[in-house]
Amino acid sequence: MTSSALSSRVVHLELHTTGLARAREFYETLCGWRGEPIDTVNGSYLRLELGNNLGGGIVACSCQQAIWLPYVEVTQIDTATHLARQLGASVLLEPREGPAGWRSVIATAEAGQIALWQLKGWQI
Repeated sequence: MTSSALSSRVVHLELHTTGLARAREFYETLCGWRGEPIDTVNGSYLRLELGNNLGGGIVACSCQQAIWLPYVEVTQIDTATHLARQLGASVLLEPREGPAGWRSVIATAEAGQIALWQLKGWQI
């Protein structure tokens, strides 16, 4: 199995935090990023436009500390998640379908966490 399941392009950055309002204020003031509230079934989410065709968001969650999670585009979510597991990563979130595509979340102690993202319309 090769890395052909990955495009290696970061397409989205998402901040997971317990302090959504404070994070919103911080990044609006520091970077000029305006958050657009999006209704989700899982809670509060702010969509961000980060520039250079890079999307982003701030999501309220019960994490221990705030963490930025990059989304890396893949052509085959199952294959890419399996490859990550073979390379020693823990799969924190198995591939899951959402409105616009599929994602999984992987992590290693040395490489941190990333989300693998397959846009709908690609073969799964």
